Amino acid sequence: MVAHLLRLKLTLLRNGLRRSPWQLVGMAIAGLYALGLVGTLVVALVLLRAADPGLAQTAVVLGGSAALLGWAIVPVAASAADMTLDPARFTTSAVPMSQLLAGLALGGLIGIPGVATALVALATVWTWARGPLPAVAALVGAAVGVLSCVVLSKVVTTATASLASSRRFKDVSAIAFMIPLVLMGPIVAGVGRGVSASAGFLPELAATLSWTPLGAAWSLGGDLAAGRPGPAAVKLLIALATLAALLWCWKLLLERALVNPPYAGSGSRKGGKLGLFGLLPATPAGAVTARALTYWLRDPRYSGSLVVVPLLPILLVFQGSQSGDFGTLAIAAPLSAFLLAWSISADVSYDNTAFALHVATGVRGMDDRLGRALACLAFALPVVLIFAVGQNFLTGSWQALPGQLGLSLGILFSGLGLSSVVSARYTVAVPLPGDSPFKKPPGNVGQTLAVQFAGMAILALLVLPEAALLIAELVTGNAVFGWANLVVGPVLGLALFGAGVRLGGRWLDARGPELLAQLTVNR
Repeated sequence: MVAHLLRLKLTLLRNGLRRSPWQLVGMAIAGLYALGLVGTLVVALVLLRAADPGLAQTAVVLGGSAALLGWAIVPVAASAADMTLDPARFTTSAVPMSQLLAGLALGGLIGIPGVATALVALATVWTWARGPLPAVAALVGAAVGVLSCVVLSKVVTTATASLASSRRFKDVSAIAFMIPLVLMGPIVAGVGRGVSASAGFLPELAATLSWTPLGAAWSLGGDLAAGRPGPAAVKLLIALATLAALLWCWKLLLERALVNPPYAGSGSRKGGKLGLFGLLPATPAGAVTARALTYWLRDPRYSGSLVVVPLLPILLVFQGSQSGDFGTLAIAAPLSAFLLAWSISADVSYDNTAFALHVATGVRGMDDRLGRALACLAFALPVVLIFAVGQNFLTGSWQALPGQLGLSLGILFSGLGLSSVVSARYTVAVPLPGDSPFKKPPGNVGQTLAVQFAGMAILALLVLPEAALLIAELVTGNAVFGWANLVVGPVLGLALFGAGVRLGGRWLDARGPELLAQLTVNR
């Protein structure tokens, strides 16, 4: 049965790649990225073989402890990620519990995260290849550590299965996970400065963690290399006891989950409240605007952008603090205008089969395009204005405001017009409704990349007049170019906005059924 479960996992992965050759290309790119990261860590561990034993012990124990914590935290934040061997699918199968546990645990190693962790863990054997006993101890510790990582992730995901089945938990956790992801640069830099300032504390921290479930398995090779067989034996018992305790907890949680699967149904809700539909005009465009605004506020695939955009100034301020020049804040408004305008380029794809409502009710394509664009514009315009004025307020360079504002508004309006055309003409592979925004969907990855990059290139061409005026102002120092940009940007942008809404609406009227058919394939 264990072999059958492993074959099932491999078959599901293989069939997912066969669905589209471009999906295989995307998987290969992700694998190459992981290979680069793993290669760097493996080379570092190999080089540690010639380093001081204390330094090597500190690095291995701290790295292993961080890996164990990562396997515990990431599955919660990405709770809606793909689970090809979801335990809930075995509810009606009479699989013996011991075999199910072994199959699911080993199946957790099949995939990029599991393979990457196993390869890095095996590299610690070379770090402690300073004698036969340390190498064997490092191998045992690596095996126990990797299994502990996988089982701990299963314990966490099984324990939070009922919570993770809640739509609200999925939305909040997905958005919360974006914040440290976007701020990764400042976080890494801050941690690096903290580590540099407290380098003497790290060996003590590693020594303490080596006596805990986090680092016990990773310290075996270092202890034997240092001639401490007694502590190594005790830490081996701690590591094995930790793995046994995790397996026992997982067994209890899995037995409960198989008997009482998590229920993801929704509760009753009182009717009569129209929300945004009662506030906006009772027209087709107004109804589409209300529907799109509701998505922006409640769907994490949309609202994630609302979380990321306010973090842009933080990243730019951090970069300025590193270099001492805060001039990069000038790109906050144009960059946010581009990100928000281009975010609706896959609007129809995000609808998925709900787009059938537009087709069945006969909503005019122009009303559909206008409603979606106005929903994005409702908050994108204030954000762009605040960023442009705020940057000049902080730097005191008010003379640059007209040119920057003209460019930003031109990008926003032109981008919304272009996105209205792109989303009416092409569908791309996006996470399904209710899925995590981080979930990798199956589909034509090549077409998705081509559409996105080609659209960005076209947008760059559309805003060339505004960019040229801004460059002329910067080169000559003549404020007339900036004021001209303040006129050209909104006027040209609104003209392109109107043209994009009309053209996108015409294509939507002509291709509505075909778009719906393509969306059903992406499920």
